[in-house]
Amino acid sequence: MKSYRQLSKSELEKLYQQTLQDYEEAKGKGLKLDMSRGKPSASQLDMGMDMLDALNSTSDMIAENGMDCRNYGGLDGIPEAKKLMGDMMGVTADQVIVCGNASLTIMYDMISRSYTHGVMGEKPWCKLNKVKFLCPCPGYDRHFAITEHFGIEMINIPMLETGPDMDLVEKYVNHDESVKGIWCVPKYSNPLGTSYSDETVKRFAALKPAAKDFRIYWDNAYAIHHLYEEPERQDEILEILSECEKAGNPNLVFEFCSTSKVSFAGAGISALASSAENLAWIKKSMTIQTIGSNKLNQLLHVRYFKDIEGVKKHMKKHAEQLRPKFEAVLDVLERELGGLEIGSWTKPNGGYFISFNALDGCAKKIVAKCKEAGVVLTGAGATYPYKNDPKDSNIRIAPSFPTPEEMAAATDIFVICVKLVSLEKLMEEVLAA
Repeated sequence: MKSYRQLSKSELEKLYQQTLQDYEEAKGKGLKLDMSRGKPSASQLDMGMDMLDALNSTSDMIAENGMDCRNYGGLDGIPEAKKLMGDMMGVTADQVIVCGNASLTIMYDMISRSYTHGVMGEKPWCKLNKVKFLCPCPGYDRHFAITEHFGIEMINIPMLETGPDMDLVEKYVNHDESVKGIWCVPKYSNPLGTSYSDETVKRFAALKPAAKDFRIYWDNAYAIHHLYEEPERQDEILEILSECEKAGNPNLVFEFCSTSKVSFAGAGISALASSAENLAWIKKSMTIQTIGSNKLNQLLHVRYFKDIEGVKKHMKKHAEQLRPKFEAVLDVLERELGGLEIGSWTKPNGGYFISFNALDGCAKKIVAKCKEAGVVLTGAGATYPYKNDPKDSNIRIAPSFPTPEEMAAATDIFVICVKLVSLEKLMEEVLAA
């Protein structure tokens, strides 16, 4: 296709009128499609319904250590659940605390605990004049919402193909003691689908923080969420806790994961992994906060999946459902926008999102146009701290919830909106020239 940037003023105007007509026809279809959040589809959730049969009223409810899962106790989780979640993260069971249904809750608690009581004897953040957090972006909006909620200053760190800009990370972390943490989604990152390179992980492990209470918030949400079965199309990353141990920084990381996109999104199990010293500090406040998380749900998951191989087998079923949806989006984007120079997009090997970069200043208008035509997208700017994308260009596409056919229809409307808004911008530039 001919680049829009090579078109004359009259060609731009003619194409704009044609695209405007296409847009009005799309609006007339009365579609109601939602690509706003990375939710598993109903058919994905249906795949695990037989999990509910793994326990019943006649089941043995005793964990392998003899604990009655119906009763109090087991602050850090039952042993078999600790092992299962450890295997998902590539760590040992003794490095794991199994918690409730969502890793987001653990992350919130970690920030809250640090804010009110300080990290391992350091001054509580609420008593400091300034607390800063590094935010690789585009990134996960719910991470940014937590730190914003506590009034923590967020600093944008650009994402590269290898992960966060480590030169900038090292500059802030190693020289500014008000920097207390960094948000990371190290594998199939939200929304880019980027996986951190070995060098990036090693540089994280080798950080020399100016603040003793600095921690890396390593949200390994998509640790086993591959889209493809071919090994060469499956991203793998170094295990961060062992790298930190090698670098002499055993306490540097809080790692999080869950089965929210493995079993049931609202009724999975989540886990935290860290050093022995960090875990001991965390458990001190956990003993006041809870007597223990839902051990029956932990037992249910282990009895159903049995081990990490069972989890991986189940994840192949998820991939079989997700792959056609991702490919439907990518096919439409390539067919309709390839070569036009009005947008670029990621082609991830896993995770839950496709990241689209429009021309600068166009993202909000594109999202608004899509909404008018019945396609709901994540709000423009949501992938940046304070919902402020300085270039107003990034749009997150979540293909998981609609059917492949709905996904293709939604993407058709999306590309019409991209074309329409881009043409408006280019005509403005021609007039201004």
